[in-house]
Amino acid sequence: MANSVLSYSRSLPVSESQPVISEEQATVKIKTEPGFKSKQENLSSTFTIAAAGLGLISDGYQNNLMTMANVVFKNIYGTEYSSTVSTRVSNALLVGAVLGQVFVGLICDRIGRKVALFATTALIVFGATLATAAHASTPAGLFWFLTVARGITGVGVGGEYPAGSTSASEAANERSPKNRGPIFVMVTNFVLSFGGPLAVSVFLIVLCAARKNHLQTVWRVSFGIGIILPLGVFIVRMRMMSTILYKKGAIKHNVPYGLVVKRYWKSLIGTCCAWFLYDFVTFPNGVFSATIISSVIKDSDIKKTAEWQLLLGAIALPGIFVGAWLCNVIGRKNTLMLGFSGYLVFGLIIGCAYDKITSIVPLFVVFYGLMQSSGNMGPGDMMGLVSVESYPTAIRGTCYGISAALGKVGAAVGTQAFTPIETNLGKKWTFIVAAICGVFGILVTYFFIPDMTGVDLADEDAKFMEYLAVNGWQGRVGEDDDAELTVAVETGSLDEKN
Repeated sequence: MANSVLSYSRSLPVSESQPVISEEQATVKIKTEPGFKSKQENLSSTFTIAAAGLGLISDGYQNNLMTMANVVFKNIYGTEYSSTVSTRVSNALLVGAVLGQVFVGLICDRIGRKVALFATTALIVFGATLATAAHASTPAGLFWFLTVARGITGVGVGGEYPAGSTSASEAANERSPKNRGPIFVMVTNFVLSFGGPLAVSVFLIVLCAARKNHLQTVWRVSFGIGIILPLGVFIVRMRMMSTILYKKGAIKHNVPYGLVVKRYWKSLIGTCCAWFLYDFVTFPNGVFSATIISSVIKDSDIKKTAEWQLLLGAIALPGIFVGAWLCNVIGRKNTLMLGFSGYLVFGLIIGCAYDKITSIVPLFVVFYGLMQSSGNMGPGDMMGLVSVESYPTAIRGTCYGISAALGKVGAAVGTQAFTPIETNLGKKWTFIVAAICGVFGILVTYFFIPDMTGVDLADEDAKFMEYLAVNGWQGRVGEDDDAELTVAVETGSLDEKN
């Protein structure tokens, strides 16, 4: 079976006026051949990659909105914005994201990438509009309004991950298989991470314009700008077509989930657990980083905190470029382990010398930024990449969505646990826990995550279809409803007959 070839044959209606088309002539190979792509398909690949980047930058913005909003709400409402309320409002986006990642992951496999992308964009616009217009007669009512609005936004934000990332990886594979990794990183993790400095920059501009005595205006305008970003994506996504891999490899009915688990259980454990550990560290450190910084600055105010927060975000960005370069040089797996090692090293340095380091604010911000930069270089860049490369097209969105959803569960748990850890054990333990997560991340990556560096996504599709054939599965393959697959195993080859 080593030299087997997988192809799709279509059942064509035969009439007296039509010549009979042989099975050989009707066969369409799953392997993507750039030479057979039309100009429209080439253009669509570019639009798909661009649409993923534009969509995910609005996700990055939404993910980081609460960083400065938490500081503002604390200044406006004081004790009414307690740690419990702060955690609930911050976690609402994460809870919605978990639902979005799972359900949209299924939708983008079973119905189509384009439908899923339009749905997620609409939900982000709707949720962001509600959050901007949030109103109630009491502060408690306002925060519950925000919780619901942020939850709806979260469903859209979460859905963007499987829908946008799977489309971007498949389109990048069509454009340049060798550079698929760096392209994917730049249109996913780079724009997501850039959303952090972007959100803080917008906040600073609005704060300078509205002044400190108009903080209500500041947070509402900052939330409102989050409506504009996804609206522009609609136009680009209208020009998208389904990727060639999806057209050839989609399974929309009778998906053999039992066989999927049997073949990919090890990869699922790896991507789910590694993403859980990464988000457990990175999300609470993103949401509460401004709070941490304000606690170590003497005579801090909102503007000074935001300026240090902007520096922190800027220091964290270079790690993305390093990871994008390393993923082809040393491989996805090694880059991922190297990033988790950064959590171990910098987490222990900050945690063990917390009192001395925090007495020198610039030094603390630099080390804190280097820890976050390591996260960006390793799991930040690689988790999305290994989660799309480890699975075939037919179930890529589903498995990616499940992995990312477990990551968001980790983010919610980390955000929920952050304040109790800080209160009961001390601030330094938030960094020591990050170091411990780094150790587990290295182990999970080493034992469970495959290295797909340099492997064409179409190759895994072919192996998956062969696996289904050997296990007796029959069903429809391809975006076309009449592309029926019936499998027959022959010596040295695998053909599909109607």
